[in-house]
Formats: sequence, C-alpha cells, structure tokens
Amino acid sequence: MEVIKLITRLSRWQGDRGTYHLVSIKGDHAEAIAMHARIEKLELGTRRGFGSVKVMARIGDTQWSSSVFPQDKSTEWILLVSKKVMKAENIVKDDQVMVELELL
Repeated sequence: MEVIKLITRLSRWQGDRGTYHLVSIKGDHAEAIAMHARIEKLELGTRRGFGSVKVMARIGDTQWSSSVFPQDKSTEWILLVSKKVMKAENIVKDDQVMVELELL
C-alpha cells in the first residue's frame, strides 16, 4: 500500500447541510492519489462513489478509516476531518497538521 505524508492547513467549509472541516491534498500527492484511482478502476472495472479513494488516515495519534474525494478533475483531493479527531488532537481551523494517508 502506498503511504502519503504531508503538512497542510485545516480548512472550514460552510455547506447547505452544515459546516465541514477538511484538508486539501494538491500537487504530487494529488497526482499519486489520482494514479491510484485510475489503477483501481482498471483492475476493478468501476469507480467508487464520487470517484473517491479509500484511505486509512492519521493525524497525530488519531487514526481512522475514511475516503478522499476528487476536486477540480483530480488535481486536488479533500479529506474530511471530524470534530472527534479535531478534539482528540487539539486542532482548530487554520492549524497546520501532519496528515498521513495509506491508500487502500
């Protein structure tokens, strides 16, 4: 399994159904996720919902199973971060966080 590690900013996005906290994955890391998604599609013959990729995510000591979702034609991916993770790691909007993603 491929593991991606990056430092990125925790953002807040206000949607119609609520407020979400997320991190953005761009550049070479986004390209690696997009390649993983293309290979998975070739192997399985189908894409996951919304073109997402399953991951095992980690911030600090907190690990959880999730998915990353493509934005802007797969040049950017987002990972939602729950309030439970934010509380456990004592992080808030605009904090820089170290994110580790194992692509599943």
